[in-house]
Amino acid sequence: MKEFERKQLLERVNREAATVGVDIPDQIDVQGEEIDLREFVFEIKRRDTIPAGERDRVEQAKKNLRRERLQRLQEIEAGEITYERGERLAESIIGIDRALNALEQLRPVDLEQESKVQEAADQKRWMGFLKQALGHEDTSSTRRGRL
Repeated sequence: MKEFERKQLLERVNREAATVGVDIPDQIDVQGEEIDLREFVFEIKRRDTIPAGERDRVEQAKKNLRRERLQRLQEIEAGEITYERGERLAESIIGIDRALNALEQLRPVDLEQESKVQEAADQKRWMGFLKQALGHEDTSSTRRGRL
């Protein structure tokens, strides 16, 4: 591969909007294991949030994808491949980036914490209702928090 071709490929994979309009690859070889990447990402994304039981699996997948991306990028940087191989690597890197972006946008769900917050809010509303219903609504700061 020629130096200018290598630089073009590197610029392409490092471009800010490189993933716009790019599809997540159906399958990808990560660390010697064939993964149904698109199916995995869509399965997780369908939920909008990452359940606690899936969090480790998703974090491990992201870690493996980052590692694979780095290895492929280093192969292009070395420049000891054909331009065609570099093209395929660049396409796969952009596909990996697209998958990583999709996985990074998911919010983890901590159901226990969310439940505690909801319970505290419910209790606060209930206490406010009782104060108002019993006529104990007091605006002075000295009696705040008492029935």
